[in-house]
Amino acid sequence: MLDRKTATGLDAIETASTDELQALQLQRLKHTLAQVYQNVPHYRASFDAAGVHPEDLKSLSDLAKFPFTTKKDLRDNYPFGMFAVPREQVVRVHASSGTTGKPTVVGYTQKDIDTWADLVARSIRAAGGRAGDIVQVSYGYGLFTGGLGAHYGAERLGCTVIPMSGGQTEKQVQLIQDFKPDIIMVTPSYMLNIIEELNRQGIDAARTSLKIGIFGAEPWTDAMRTEIESRAGIDAVDIYGLSEVMGPGVASECIESKDGPVIWEDHFYPEIIHPETGEVVADGEEGELVFTSLSKEAFPVIRYRTRDLTRLLPPTSRSMRRMGKITGRSDDMLIIRGVNLFPSQVEELILKHPQLAPQYQLVVSREGHMDKLDIVAELRPEASVQLNQADVQALSQQLEHHIKTFIGVSCQVRIVVANGIERTLVGKARRVIDNRPRA
Repeated sequence: MLDRKTATGLDAIETASTDELQALQLQRLKHTLAQVYQNVPHYRASFDAAGVHPEDLKSLSDLAKFPFTTKKDLRDNYPFGMFAVPREQVVRVHASSGTTGKPTVVGYTQKDIDTWADLVARSIRAAGGRAGDIVQVSYGYGLFTGGLGAHYGAERLGCTVIPMSGGQTEKQVQLIQDFKPDIIMVTPSYMLNIIEELNRQGIDAARTSLKIGIFGAEPWTDAMRTEIESRAGIDAVDIYGLSEVMGPGVASECIESKDGPVIWEDHFYPEIIHPETGEVVADGEEGELVFTSLSKEAFPVIRYRTRDLTRLLPPTSRSMRRMGKITGRSDDMLIIRGVNLFPSQVEELILKHPQLAPQYQLVVSREGHMDKLDIVAELRPEASVQLNQADVQALSQQLEHHIKTFIGVSCQVRIVVANGIERTLVGKARRVIDNRPRA
């Protein structure tokens, strides 16, 4: 019953009653907990250690008895240890940036791919897209979930897809001019770059064929929404997702309200917890967002700590709760041009060079509309004496190459002499200096 389409084209569950939704959530949650306990050694061990069993779940609130899943758990079981089906049933893998050489790997069965496509199609439709629209997908393809997630969802909705991927700004503009897409799916900061390129070419960005922009992969503000909408003459709509939970399409804004992404709660059960105590807080209170998947086969996640700080808001345009703007992180992760980066990843690469000391700084700034990352590293005392300027320059270039290769973000590396990075009063270097303007 709840899988049918309504007369408006929405999935029936999008307008279902709270009782209908919660009954479906409880049914799916019981199945998922039994599935992971039976098939994933990590979950069996963690449930046993916490003294809980899938049969202990009698109501949705009982989920709070179960242990969290963290990114470390995924890394410790790299690459396929968290899969709940035999690897032969996994038709695709994606990965997000992790520690050096150890990305966070996620897998999908064919049913998972179909569900993902359905949910991204639902998200595009919520954003105002319809069958027959032309969608320019300017998220990156490959191991990143953005490009292919958007691509399959747009095709599922019945759209014509332009698989442009990221970069090549002049070509982005050419395709907008020549193919006349109705919708663009891209990071909001890169959309501003496209607008600048349109203007540079003497094209009025507000007079292109574009009507809707579906923006995700990085936090953005209502001020940026206003700027994009006024300059490009489009509706700018927020889409949310993360690889560990599915990819794009975990939540999406509705064009008629633009009041925060609706979480597709028939497939993902959200909680907000206190970041330090782990206690569940009430809807409306800010805390860390936690997700439990309700329908995934290959890679279910139980109480996955996203580290995103936000709050749950009551339903408006759909029957499901919304999430507020992400106000920060409960860990030290940075998001640079849509790429997740942890200082510890940079530290690992620095320490592969024996000439460099374990002191460094990540300096993040904004050039135009794009984030810029500068990394300051420090020579060991003996290397300060032994290396000449050409050696130091070569070392900088080598580190830049490794960071781009293993983490996926471009940066500029500057190497200073021993003790050249300022220490705090307790002798520690300040790891991150974020000079980006605040909302």
